[in-house]
Amino acid sequence: MEKHEYMAQCEDHLFHVYNRFPVVFDHGKDMCLYDTDGKEYLDFASGIGVNAFGYGNKEFQFALENQIRKLLHTSNLYYHTSLGEAAADVCRVTGMDRVFFTNSGAEAIEGAIKTAKKYAFLQDGKNGQEIIAFEHSFHGRTVGALSVTGTDHYRAPFYPLMGGVRFAKFNDFASVEALVNDHTCAILMETIQGEGGIYPAEEEFLKALRELCTEKDILLILDEIQCGMGRTGQMYAYQHYNIRPDIVTTAKALGGGVPVGAFAVTEKVAKTSLVPGDHGTTYGGNPLVCAAVHKSIDMMEELELPKHVRKTTPYLEKKLQELTDKYDFVTGHRGMGYMQGLILTIPVADVVKNCLKAGLVVLSAGSDVLRLLPPLIADEEDFDRGFEILDSVLSEF
Repeated sequence: MEKHEYMAQCEDHLFHVYNRFPVVFDHGKDMCLYDTDGKEYLDFASGIGVNAFGYGNKEFQFALENQIRKLLHTSNLYYHTSLGEAAADVCRVTGMDRVFFTNSGAEAIEGAIKTAKKYAFLQDGKNGQEIIAFEHSFHGRTVGALSVTGTDHYRAPFYPLMGGVRFAKFNDFASVEALVNDHTCAILMETIQGEGGIYPAEEEFLKALRELCTEKDILLILDEIQCGMGRTGQMYAYQHYNIRPDIVTTAKALGGGVPVGAFAVTEKVAKTSLVPGDHGTTYGGNPLVCAAVHKSIDMMEELELPKHVRKTTPYLEKKLQELTDKYDFVTGHRGMGYMQGLILTIPVADVVKNCLKAGLVVLSAGSDVLRLLPPLIADEEDFDRGFEILDSVLSEF
């Protein structure tokens, strides 16, 4: 079929909840995607932080092919051969003790919320627990995840949402303290706010939250769905701060492109929260996704991608600073590792669209940030090429 035929087929049959760009991708290789016309696109989006290894990695493909030939699905009523190793891998790289596999990041948030509520219920036998979340946060689009998302335009059409959620200001410890009461069961936050504009947590703020939660037996839940799995130069971003959450959510690059998420907890939380019958999933943690998780973590460590990100980030930040210095409408940049945002006063949507036409895939975050989430295999040569395209696009403004 021709490109327009693929697009028409989708528009005729899909529920219209995405405004897709007029491109039909066919395949990928290393750092690049290729559309049905054969045009090449350098990818600085990695499927919104998913494709850590780029495209067409033979070792990863072989691991999935091998599992597909053996077994795809059993349900969680039974053990299977890849479940234990994937669970052990996640616990090792997160520093947590127990893990529950989900189908997505939003489902991981749902599980984390339920775990925190059950933990609090077992402390006093009462319902009505409250969660403190943060303004401008994003945690997903299910009703529970929307309830803790602090961006009103995502929430407004779906009221009433889950009650008992109060929103503090990110990186403002006093605003959190003002909301804490005897009903607070959890504080839930992104270690680096993604959709809200690429805002990393300040070290003093995050450490103060950890101390507060420990003192009052409140669970600290860190959402690392986007910033986890090597993207910041550590396997998980909170490891930069030398703290440990009570619950962490993870997804995106966890499966290297296979849909999988997870929430991991400490032994203390695991022993005093969910029990058989409280939570479940048909597909979560099935043989295929566990093979993907195991191979993703194995390759992340074998290729030393967090170390590579740490080594190359200064060069990426140098390229960002060059654009900041060159253009008046670029007012700065912020981020950590390969999760970076360029702050603009011109329409970000137009920049994203024009970059795509020029052969560079980038993203937006909020209304004024151009978001860069390149595959973790990106090197200085890739950044030179990508920023040459970006510079050319910005020069048109």
